[in-house]
Amino acid sequence: MGAIARTIIEEVSSWPGVESHPHRFGGVEFTIDHREIGHLHGDRLADLPFPTRIRDELIASGRARPHHVLPESGWVSRWIRGPDDVRETIALFRMNYERLVGIGKSHNPQSTIRNSPSSQR
Repeated sequence: MGAIARTIIEEVSSWPGVESHPHRFGGVEFTIDHREIGHLHGDRLADLPFPTRIRDELIASGRARPHHVLPESGWVSRWIRGPDDVRETIALFRMNYERLVGIGKSHNPQSTIRNSPSSQR
């Protein structure tokens, strides 16, 4: 494992609740609450699962490419050409981490309105 992979692994593994494991196809897999954030294949490739809408936005913006094996899935691949790609690769892992952390959290604006001081007049 090279310096690029070590940098990414150290950063992603430092986030609250993240666990890293060997990935079944080689490399390192990152999970939170048993859900995969994505995985890293050495210093050259990161694969991350997103909902199709987000996947399409990432590909359209050039931040990621269709998955190298499953191009029609929600998965994306981020090729790492060198140290200059580390920050953007970590940003994609962070984006998916924050999305997964938010799953299941209450986001009902009506409950906020009902409990606000102005609604109790």
